[in-house]
Amino acid sequence: MPDLEAALHSARSLILADLSARDVADAAVVSLVEDAVTHRRWWLEQWPDGAEFVLGLIAQDVQDALLEAYGRWPLCEDCARADDDPHALGVEPELGPDPHWVCGKRGVVVAAVGSLT
Repeated sequence: MPDLEAALHSARSLILADLSARDVADAAVVSLVEDAVTHRRWWLEQWPDGAEFVLGLIAQDVQDALLEAYGRWPLCEDCARADDDPHALGVEPELGPDPHWVCGKRGVVVAAVGSLT
């Protein structure tokens, strides 16, 4: 179980870093992160081999929760500068190790999850 907790704590930290980088890490948003971590703790207990996937899954969970409560996150800042069609970055791979934020419109990797600027 310690490795599972380490994976969850690492994911929480990296998601909070991305939220902070985009100035959206207020108390309500941090609560959404905590909810996602709690949900994925149960998931990880059921499938311990999924530890390498938990960061991307929590990123997607938080992204979905933010869409419902606040709107799209994280926005693709490069495209937002170029046109008036704001869109969110996606997480790729959807279920895999080493997740990245990707601009689906341009098909480019923007940053590793946890490394947004």
